[in-house]
Amino acid sequence: KSGQRLMEVQLAEQLGVSRTPVREAIRKLELEGLVVMLPRKGAYVANMSLKDLIDVLEIRASLEGLAASLAAERTTDEDIKKLESIVEEFKDGINESNVEALLRKDVEFHECIFKSTNNKKLHQLINSLWEQVYRFRVTYISDYDSTVNIIEEHKMILDAIKRRDSKLAKKYAMEHIQKAENFMIETTVNNKEL
Repeated sequence: KSGQRLMEVQLAEQLGVSRTPVREAIRKLELEGLVVMLPRKGAYVANMSLKDLIDVLEIRASLEGLAASLAAERTTDEDIKKLESIVEEFKDGINESNVEALLRKDVEFHECIFKSTNNKKLHQLINSLWEQVYRFRVTYISDYDSTVNIIEEHKMILDAIKRRDSKLAKKYAMEHIQKAENFMIETTVNNKEL
């Protein structure tokens, strides 16, 4: 949670590792803006303002639109089959009400698109942004109506990619992120999560 202190010793014990990889992970998270180091106090989970959330999601919408556009031009038949399979598995996850499984399938769907762009830098940039809004994505995927909408949105993106329509794929991918953004902002403002 925002503002939570990260204790190296406790985390190392909890994860069953030495303090060194925990310390390295905390430093990496600090570089990504997810952790704040306070002198003589230690590491804390960074607070994210509503403005920070909006900024990240605006950038993410543009980059995901670009990724979908490139995927429509570069994807293979094998990638398309994998995307179709993920969409079906995502549907199955709704019936099980398994938020962790749904999150994994959502990540898998987008990862498949990112990989099919053959652009490693784009993939890295998007992944960095995903980490910054992860806790908000959990709330979004936990909402049943949102989850049902995600299936339809994924199908639309997939259909545009299958038709090799880069403009439509970009449009649908951007709308998909913008809908998530609207939900996350509304939820955050109503629940004062930040």
